[in-house]
Amino acid sequence: MTHQVHIIGGGLAGSEAAWQLAQRGVKVRLSEMRGCGEMTAAHQTDGLAELVCSNSFRSDDDEKNAVGLLHHEMRRLDSIIMSAGELARVPAGSAMAVDRDVFSAEVQKRLEEHPNITIVREKVDQLPQDGMTIVATGPLTAASLAQSIVSATGEDRLAFFDAIAPIVYRDSIDMSKAWIQSRWNKTTAASNEDGDYINCPMNKEQYEAFVQGLLDAEKGEFKEWEADTPYFDGCMPIEVMAERGVETLRYGPMKGVGLDNPHDRTEEHPQGRWPYAVVQLRQDNKLGTLWNMVGFQTKMKYGAQVELFRTIPGLENAEFARLGGMHRNTFINSPELLDRQLRLKSAPHIRFAGQVTGCEGYVESSAVGLMAGMMASSELAGETWSPPPATTAMGALLSHITGDADASHFQPMNVNFGLFPPLHEVKKKQRKEAYTSRAKADFGEWLESLTVPA
Repeated sequence: MTHQVHIIGGGLAGSEAAWQLAQRGVKVRLSEMRGCGEMTAAHQTDGLAELVCSNSFRSDDDEKNAVGLLHHEMRRLDSIIMSAGELARVPAGSAMAVDRDVFSAEVQKRLEEHPNITIVREKVDQLPQDGMTIVATGPLTAASLAQSIVSATGEDRLAFFDAIAPIVYRDSIDMSKAWIQSRWNKTTAASNEDGDYINCPMNKEQYEAFVQGLLDAEKGEFKEWEADTPYFDGCMPIEVMAERGVETLRYGPMKGVGLDNPHDRTEEHPQGRWPYAVVQLRQDNKLGTLWNMVGFQTKMKYGAQVELFRTIPGLENAEFARLGGMHRNTFINSPELLDRQLRLKSAPHIRFAGQVTGCEGYVESSAVGLMAGMMASSELAGETWSPPPATTAMGALLSHITGDADASHFQPMNVNFGLFPPLHEVKKKQRKEAYTSRAKADFGEWLESLTVPA
């Protein structure tokens, strides 16, 4: 069978992209290196769509949860990942969890039986020079292909290690204790007129208690296949910095010098005194709804992070869109490298999909693969594909990774309501339901527009 689209990678994103294309009559070659004598350090089988870590697709609540809403949208688009997941489902309360072996076997069976899909067990070492291609190789991209991606995109645009700082919802920060200011009041033309950072001050007692909390907190361990990935000075876990001495953080990411705390004015310091230490948050998306804690990448366990970070003045009631973490990964700087159709700007015959684009999570990776398949199908048909509105889960995720995230500090992200255009006029307690209600209406209209002839 002569293929029209070559998909590299048979994980969740590649499998979903192949299904979406095949269902639209497109001939697909799906290349997967597992099964040809090659294996990654994390996979256990050569099955397509193998779940390497958890068996959970997280919340299935499409009324109050962003990932549950993503489930809902994918189901409406005939997602193979969602339908196979339903068949393999196991009890997990309001979450969607699956029997990983049944799930993988079901996805592989459907793809193998599809007349428009040819599965080839082969290792692809180089990005193809021509022909429509979708790269969906995920966080464990083979070294040879990763080097080819580096050559096509540039040394500083492919990462092999996540250094994830926590991200806080802007409206959960107590601005009666925090304030906005850049150090020494230095701002750029594109900056907030008051400054680029939200600053949360600490006195000596608070700082020393915080450092001790970092040292005492329960930490996660690297998986065996991550252990040989070194720390870099620019992304060292905050607790490792704390181990170097009690003052280390105060001369690093928590330096208070040059910041005037307006909540601590004196005659001597009418503009405000410098705090003993400070936690700075930097805007993370164009909407201004998400702010990341600068320099706070960590291996602390999630519960320990929430407990300790809520001791920071101004963050007592913080709600987190994402908690910190560090793990081996391979992902490109998508906001800089990809256009809004997931095409590599320097080589538009190549699309990227899945976790390699900088989305985080099984369902998010699958959703990006789904959209990549739809985009490629439309392009082959000579049609212009209109993306889902940014008010939907799929649209918000796509917008984030293709331009709305800050390219200079891009790190992988799960879908969350902070990626959606805000609803300031809705009371905070009602916002989740309001986001999902708006999303479902807008998604329905978008879906109808795809099926109505021009």
